[in-house]
Amino acid sequence: MSALRRLAPVILGMIVLAAWEGLVRLLAVPAFVLPPPSAVVAALLADPNTLGLSLWFTLTVTLQAFALAVTGGVALAILFTRSPLLASALYPYAVILQVTPVMAIAPLLLVWVGYERVDLAQLILAWIVAFFPILGNTTLGLRSADAGLRDLFRLYGASKWQVLWRLELPSALPYLLAGMKISGGLALIGAVVAEFVAGSGTGSGLAWRIVDASNRLNTPRMFAALALLSLLGIAIFALLSLVQRLALRRWHDSEASHP
Repeated sequence: MSALRRLAPVILGMIVLAAWEGLVRLLAVPAFVLPPPSAVVAALLADPNTLGLSLWFTLTVTLQAFALAVTGGVALAILFTRSPLLASALYPYAVILQVTPVMAIAPLLLVWVGYERVDLAQLILAWIVAFFPILGNTTLGLRSADAGLRDLFRLYGASKWQVLWRLELPSALPYLLAGMKISGGLALIGAVVAEFVAGSGTGSGLAWRIVDASNRLNTPRMFAALALLSLLGIAIFALLSLVQRLALRRWHDSEASHP
């Protein structure tokens, strides 16, 4: 039963792809409207080097933004829990940055950094999008440490650093890891949106390959780039889910109960 549950998404995907291929051929749908999966695979195999380099570029920007979001989010969350005044002053602006649509920020940011530096604009936008889940989840986790254990630490004369390192950070780890799973996908979205907005041939990631293929009505190549983006997002989520399970399975109920 466990094996069947794990294979269910793969089986469903194969059924959908087979139905897609059959219906497109049966109804003679033009390839520029909706290509069959076989045409998408052919487009992917026709130019693997270009698409592979674009995939690497997008992955690099995504990982850099994710690393910055985790580092900055955790550091600022620690500062917020240490200084309520600082939290009251800065947290509303973090919320404003989060709720402002990234599509509205992107053109202005591109003007500021210059169209010749799209990679920097991508990094900043991806960081903006990915930052808040880390900050919000880590702040909540640090504040959720057991009050009784806090009192026990104080009773034994633990320093603030010892309370942070031995109590608050372990308590915040499940929250942080959950935020990282969200943040990883958002970093990818931010990188793609920035390149879409730039849109003038200055990009070299998968988003520009989609724009370029769209301008040429090369729909199979569009789908190939989209498939790579989807696979990249799935891989990031799967890797972070594995990290979460390995980190928590021995001591936290959220993972310890899984088979």
